[in-house]
Amino acid sequence: MSLYRWGGFSNTKEFVGFDNFITLWNDVDFIQSFQNSILLIVVVAIFTLLIAVFFAAVLTKETIPGGNFFRVIFYVPNILSIVVIAGVFSAIYDPSSGLLNSIFGTLSLENFQQMWLGDQDIIIYSVAGALVWQAIGYYMVMYMSSMASIPPSFYEAASLEGASKWKQFTNITLPLIWNTIRTTLTFYIISTINLSFLLVKAMTGGGPDGSTEVFLSYMYDQAYGNSTYGYGMAIGVVVFIFSFALAAIVNHITKRDVLEY
Repeated sequence: MSLYRWGGFSNTKEFVGFDNFITLWNDVDFIQSFQNSILLIVVVAIFTLLIAVFFAAVLTKETIPGGNFFRVIFYVPNILSIVVIAGVFSAIYDPSSGLLNSIFGTLSLENFQQMWLGDQDIIIYSVAGALVWQAIGYYMVMYMSSMASIPPSFYEAASLEGASKWKQFTNITLPLIWNTIRTTLTFYIISTINLSFLLVKAMTGGGPDGSTEVFLSYMYDQAYGNSTYGYGMAIGVVVFIFSFALAAIVNHITKRDVLEY
């Protein structure tokens, strides 16, 4: 379908070859949506990975009162509908009565108060914050599962040798869960591409002025909103190739020898 000019509803299809892709190459709006998608993938992957690994290590290796309660609390956002999450964060980011600006006002930090969903310079990071909050619990459970399978004798031997907890984490925990981290990096790419589309549609609609438009939302608008179905499918082809290539590159870069124990 990406090789045709077709509105999606008529029976008339015109074969145009790669014209849709040539148009796409020069489409400023698509380029902006592509940049927004890459930014979200990078920001969400980095922050979700760091936070999820940190809390997984704390809840697995440290004795914390109410540890099971915290595990449930962290996982709850993952089972919420993306529409519910959009509603929650729209309320949190509300400039007049939202939780975030209210906290800054209470702490006399008025300079930090922002139009979180109205400022084109920061709104994409507001969307990223919601995506990170939604994803942490799911990946934390995966990392906790890997960490729980590491024999305690490894840490006991390291402690007897005088290794600090940080040394134990970097030399024992991290290498032994690396295979899980590699797998979740691919999940980050796929889930961010999919969920960012849903969250943007429910939370910002791509605005203001396209500053939160991602390539799947742009594809949807072109295919079903502007009745340029063939052009939308060209965007879909690019998204597929990009997703597959990025996952393959990340998988190759993070390849390590599998450690057995």
